[in-house]
Amino acid sequence: MRRAFPVLAAVVLLALTACGSPEREPTARAVPAAARELRPVAPVPAAARGPLVIFLGDSLTAGLGLAEDQAYPSRVAARLAGRGTPIRAINAGVSGDTSAGGLARLDWLLGQHPDVVVLALGANDGLRGVALADTEKNLREIVRRCRAAGARVLLLGMQIPPNYGPDYAGGFRALYPRIAKEMDVPLVPFLLEGVGGVAELNQADGMHPTAEGQEKVADNVAPYLERMVLAAR
Repeated sequence: MRRAFPVLAAVVLLALTACGSPEREPTARAVPAAARELRPVAPVPAAARGPLVIFLGDSLTAGLGLAEDQAYPSRVAARLAGRGTPIRAINAGVSGDTSAGGLARLDWLLGQHPDVVVLALGANDGLRGVALADTEKNLREIVRRCRAAGARVLLLGMQIPPNYGPDYAGGFRALYPRIAKEMDVPLVPFLLEGVGGVAELNQADGMHPTAEGQEKVADNVAPYLERMVLAAR
């Protein structure tokens, strides 16, 4: 049975749209800003080769309020390295980012020739009331462009509180498994499973996971990414 989205998680996610500094908002013209956001994490020894994985997301991916090595992309990379499946991870999270913002900077990111793109966008769309069709269109186009560039995609599911009504929230939740099924991409059902709404796993602002919370987020993502890495060997 699907877990109900926790009430406190509604409070957590309601603030995500305001969590980024204005200067970090992505635009189609902001390639220099995109460059500043391209952050290698958990570097592996030169002798240890692994696929290049770009984590494309918002403040949850960027690890707002934490050191870069505490954000879940770094923690996922550490887990996979410890299991003998190292990756070269890049954190391309931008606080406040939307699916449109991610799409606008995607071509520059794909110029880094990733093997895998971990797609963690859409929550801010839902919290701003963006038309579901537009969010879905953007996410599908990101998947399409990644594949055209030779990258595989891992889609991370999001959920939002019912501020715009249960139909909107339900439709938002449903678009991720629909995209995953119709475009044949692996899906992490809910990025914040076990973290959203758990006070002790979120920072004092009530909006972003603590370092411990990010570890649990990494636990949600790592098994799916590990399967993709192993399948490509």
